[in-house]
Amino acid sequence: MKKSILIWTFSAIVYLGIVIIGFNVYASMNPDTEEHNNHPTTEQEGENMDHQNSHHAHENHSANTISEVTPKVSYANGEITIELKDKNNNVPELEVSHEKYMHFIVVSSDLKEYHHIHPEKTGDGIYKQKVSLTGHSYKAFVDIKPKGLQYSVKSIEFHVGETNHEHGDNDLVADTEFTKTINGQTVELITDSLEVNKKITLKFDVKDATPEPHLGALGHVVVLDEAGEKYIHVHPVADDQTVFETQFDKPGIYKLWAEFKFGEQVNVYPFVIEVKE
Repeated sequence: MKKSILIWTFSAIVYLGIVIIGFNVYASMNPDTEEHNNHPTTEQEGENMDHQNSHHAHENHSANTISEVTPKVSYANGEITIELKDKNNNVPELEVSHEKYMHFIVVSSDLKEYHHIHPEKTGDGIYKQKVSLTGHSYKAFVDIKPKGLQYSVKSIEFHVGETNHEHGDNDLVADTEFTKTINGQTVELITDSLEVNKKITLKFDVKDATPEPHLGALGHVVVLDEAGEKYIHVHPVADDQTVFETQFDKPGIYKLWAEFKFGEQVNVYPFVIEVKE
């Protein structure tokens, strides 16, 4: 009797082992269903996901992200110089983002002067660009996509000339008129509401004109708070629309610059908005 029980127990163990081995072989040949569903199922779906994500690639850089690349900015003899080093003091490799390796935004302390330029690489980690700046304090934003490294756009302050001005001391007042004409082309900003912690839609009515693609998008919108610290850079929600979406986590006065290309001219439309609780 005991011998029969031992034989039965041994057989059960062997059978269980066979079942487990068979299941592992099956699982290795058939990836887990839940994991598979978290990825595009076709090459076309993957391309669509990449295309959709590109619209918001720079939308709202988190202040909590620890940057593994540190830019240094200087200005002399009418030329901006940017030096890039990673956390190990090596030169980072940059990926192309909206047709450029670097988008460099610089604004004066009163937020009246605005430049969006694209410095060219002149050496290992060195980028330069000629730009005419008046005597002022400035804040720069080095908008890049380092390959394989975390990066968050931070404000970098520098001075031109002997007179320095504090950012935030600019007496910004929210616009009451949201129609602006630049170089003969009128653009109107239309938004339903401007409330904190809610998705905000910024629609730009370009009237009877049709913007041309500019830096891989139909337009660009850069937003700063009045202190020149909070940085947002968004692109249209679709290739054929001048509609942008973003969100603000704090109430206050913000200035935005909307860039659209008409013919060979890129027009920059400034607006001052107030985001409320």
